[in-house]
Amino acid sequence: MRKVVAILTLAVPLFGASAQAQPATAPAANQLTVEDIWKSPSLAGPTLSRSGKYLAATAPFKGRMNLLVMDMETRKGNLLTAFDDYDVINVAWVGDDRLIFSLGQANSPTGAGQFDGGGLFVVGRDGSGARRLAPTVRETRQRNQYVYRSLSLHRTIPGNTDEVIAEGNQTSADSVDLYRLNLNTGRTTLLTSGRPADLTIEWMLDSKLVPRVVVAGVKDEITRVVYYRKGEGSPWEEIARYSRDKGAVFVPLAFESDNKTLQIATNRDRDTMAIYRYDPETKKVGEMIASHPRFDMGADSQGDRVAGVLVEGETDRVLGYQVNGDKPETVWTDEGRAKTQAMLDAALPGMVNTFRRTPDGKRLLVTSFSDQKSTRWYLLDEQKRTLEEVGASRPWLDGKLVEQRPFRYKTRDGLEITGYYFLPKGYKQGDKLPTIVHIHGGPSVRADRFGSGFGFIEGQLFASRGYAVVVPNFRITPGIGSKVYTAGFGTIGRQMSEDHEDALKWAVEQGFADPKRACISGASYGGYASLQAMVKTPDLFKCAVAGLAVADLVYQNTSLDTDYVSSPAAVDFWKAIIGVQDLKSQLVRDISPVNNATKVKGAVFLYAGQDDIRVPIDQIIRMDKALKAAGNPAKAFVIKEKEGHGFGRLENNIDLYTQVLKFLDEQIGK
Repeated sequence: MRKVVAILTLAVPLFGASAQAQPATAPAANQLTVEDIWKSPSLAGPTLSRSGKYLAATAPFKGRMNLLVMDMETRKGNLLTAFDDYDVINVAWVGDDRLIFSLGQANSPTGAGQFDGGGLFVVGRDGSGARRLAPTVRETRQRNQYVYRSLSLHRTIPGNTDEVIAEGNQTSADSVDLYRLNLNTGRTTLLTSGRPADLTIEWMLDSKLVPRVVVAGVKDEITRVVYYRKGEGSPWEEIARYSRDKGAVFVPLAFESDNKTLQIATNRDRDTMAIYRYDPETKKVGEMIASHPRFDMGADSQGDRVAGVLVEGETDRVLGYQVNGDKPETVWTDEGRAKTQAMLDAALPGMVNTFRRTPDGKRLLVTSFSDQKSTRWYLLDEQKRTLEEVGASRPWLDGKLVEQRPFRYKTRDGLEITGYYFLPKGYKQGDKLPTIVHIHGGPSVRADRFGSGFGFIEGQLFASRGYAVVVPNFRITPGIGSKVYTAGFGTIGRQMSEDHEDALKWAVEQGFADPKRACISGASYGGYASLQAMVKTPDLFKCAVAGLAVADLVYQNTSLDTDYVSSPAAVDFWKAIIGVQDLKSQLVRDISPVNNATKVKGAVFLYAGQDDIRVPIDQIIRMDKALKAAGNPAKAFVIKEKEGHGFGRLENNIDLYTQVLKFLDEQIGK
């Protein structure tokens, strides 16, 4: 395969320097700057239309990622949106002429989230016919309504460019239903009348687009129930039931070509979730199809979907299997795609290479990335055996990044948990470095992955300044087996925090971490963990960077300022994480850092978004006041207006992390 010289770099000439703030001075050669690591990508999420003639993506404009469309023949592009308070996310084509999308926050510590975004929008590829199909969370709250009526894309309909199948709680506030949504009128037609239960969460259609499987919750429990029916008009029957905090999990993934056999993910009699065949009529689990010894496939132990079954969008045919391991791995059962994968891996060695065919099968869009090289996208011509580069995400990072190294550490009670660590360029074995332990958000989210995530960003930035950075997962992190996940319930602020301590101990034992110069950082739950570490083990960490931090677990889970408190299921899940039935119990107060500021000895750096509704700022303001009252005021408290759960604007991240680097240098630097 020969590599064609790129004839197009989509966003650079169209939305380059004019769309983003630039560094005040030219950086030194190969020196990673704060601007480098936080600057919006030139291109993100490219996707080809049905015919492959047009490419949609997001690119920076007005400080946010906005939607653009490119004609692949003429190489002419149009910017279709100009949001300055949201990023465009979840872009999908409907045929060749229209796109639908939602709004959200790209720079979130738990992965791109909707928070006060959401909504559903449609627009023609030429910018015509723009319509809002569902409001955002912010619009709902501005009307003093705290129950958000959502609507999002479930799937497109083959051959239909006027309608899609959407999902949302339009009919019942506590239940997700499916609707046939007309993109011209915005009208919906309910497809799931006669559902077997309330509190429905997730639906699965067969190849004829008939709803055949649904997962529902149980009131006042963290239980999920799976229902199945043989066909339209047939009675629903329960085929599985599981708890989200313990025991075997059963998650339906896809119908096979016979429209009867299911592929499911379960961890029955094993630690990690594996993929099996399942006969819903006899309720028997059949052969195992795909598994991994360390990572979940298909779904995680809390029942949420993860990489697993690869399905052809138009035909619903199963093509292969994928797992998000230390690095993403793909195995194709489709012979043609297996050959294509081998050809790509030979042409782009040392990279993680994935690809998607257009629905007509004539074009392939290739995604290629590694921990040290920016993501690039290519068009693959299988007949000519050529690759044509069509865009790059952050090419300015090439040559400036360090290796993202996977590791496993053992906790004091015997769990084996995965993570990553970063060492500065030129590190010499035996050198003891100032070390930062970065804790991901969630906490029940696998937020840090190979080549992406908040931990990757902080890991690269801090390593470029001479720090070792440890990015551990910890108990309750999903996706890495049921033992680690289920061990987290009832442990927040206690054994969960001990895992963060044990990750630092591992780094010290490896010889690269200086135990006298250690700091802990994180945002969202990671912000809580950083504050709690300063309370629980005041002599272990010299400092903490606590962003978007939960400081008061009572307020966080009872105040309507928080976006999820109106959902009883969400609050019940948090009660299970804490290990209480009553949020007013003394335990909840005891493990809330805002009540323990007098125990903090080290230096604290706080930051928050003024408009955050996932972790409302009031509790962080009270944490700041508590530290002042205790005689150990925060070294800095950065608040940014018009920012939510994560900072979206480049200038705000530049200011924040410039101050963070100064703080770290003063506390544990050379």
